[in-house]
Amino acid sequence: MSRKGKEWQKFAATRLAGLAVDSLFLLFAYFSSILLRFDLHIPHWGIRAVMSAFLVVWVVHVAALSLAGCYRLSWRLTRINDIPRYLVAAAAACVVLTALRFMLPVARYAYIRSPYSVTLISFVLSSVVLVGWRIIWSWLWVSGRRDDSILSRNICRMNDAGTVEFFRGKVVMVTGAGGSIGSEIVRQVASFPVKSVLLVERGENQLYEIDREMRSRQVSAQIVPLMKDINDVEEMANIFSRYSPAIVIHAAAYKHVPMVEMNPDEGWRNNTGATQGLADLAKRHGVERFVLVSTDKAVNPVSVMGKTKAAAEKAIMALNADSGTSFCAVRFGNVLGSSGSVVPLFKELISNRLPVTVTHPQMQRYFMTVSEAVGLVLQAAGRKEKAIYTLDMGSPVKIVDLAESLIRQAGLRPYVDIPIVFTGIRPGEKLLEELDVSEKSAYRTDMAKIYITRNDEKDIY
Repeated sequence: MSRKGKEWQKFAATRLAGLAVDSLFLLFAYFSSILLRFDLHIPHWGIRAVMSAFLVVWVVHVAALSLAGCYRLSWRLTRINDIPRYLVAAAAACVVLTALRFMLPVARYAYIRSPYSVTLISFVLSSVVLVGWRIIWSWLWVSGRRDDSILSRNICRMNDAGTVEFFRGKVVMVTGAGGSIGSEIVRQVASFPVKSVLLVERGENQLYEIDREMRSRQVSAQIVPLMKDINDVEEMANIFSRYSPAIVIHAAAYKHVPMVEMNPDEGWRNNTGATQGLADLAKRHGVERFVLVSTDKAVNPVSVMGKTKAAAEKAIMALNADSGTSFCAVRFGNVLGSSGSVVPLFKELISNRLPVTVTHPQMQRYFMTVSEAVGLVLQAAGRKEKAIYTLDMGSPVKIVDLAESLIRQAGLRPYVDIPIVFTGIRPGEKLLEELDVSEKSAYRTDMAKIYITRNDEKDIY
């Protein structure tokens, strides 16, 4: 069966379940209105007539809800702006039931026409329960939903005491401190007993936001915001001279494959040239540990971005041969929710009810949560090997499966409510990024999910 056919099956099943729950609540609302109207007693015409009347009430309400488009919506994710639909449907049902009593005044039709007072009370109660249970269920659904639910593995948390001790009392420089990865590095490092954290970021707003966040948390570490460009060698040299960082975590980089593909000169300047310049300064000023945040795209690279990161890795690893500074790089794949990644992009398209674009049906990527990735980067930073580390990110996720999952989380139907359009592979892209942690490609370390990459050249200095 096609994906669209399966989605229609799921749609029918969920709507039937919603209809069943609606029926129970309508029954509750109608019987409650009967009891309230007749002082908690069954009226003289008997329970059979009450049930017959409820059947009419049920048909009218379900028809009104259907015509108002309520069953096209997911009851798991009813939003505030959807509430008027349900109120309009309940009001329409009330009008129809009231008109029905005028149209059937003969006593023998009493069993299918409710008293005006019962209809009015039922309108109020049914409006409350129909909207109420949807809002409550939606709140429970959203509060229990996480982006990392797409990962079919356990999430690794940073809990290594040795790593914390490694950072104790030291000055830590974080480049790209306002980015998705950089800002999380700042958050986690600032929670350690470090002396100070240098926030190097050229974007004013990004630097302002992470600096404000750290100050609002009142962390014990000194937070030093530095609005500097890592390509400015003179300014970087001044920072090393003035603050003497012991640890440098270099997260600043261009990471969007299509943008770097169209601007290769800038990609090489920022990703490779600036990294080499920063590493040279770290060596000259006696930095203890230099960590390059790298990417799976540096493995057998086909894109300009991947090649710039691979060259950056090679440049810093070459410095290990005759340096007191320990240089290392950490490779990992995509981070859920990072700026420019597919998750926020898909969510934006879905919220605007626009088609979700996927490059290829077989496109796959590795994913990690930002806190998980950063936790592992910091654990790798606390190790002694001068190596390229690879993080175990589990099995790759199909991008089309991710798109379908996010559409369903929004309470919509893939291919039905939101089309998924395949646009074709872009220049520099692979169907599957390579992040192999098997024995042929990597050495296992004593830390879960952290491996040392095997290279043709010397692996560990």
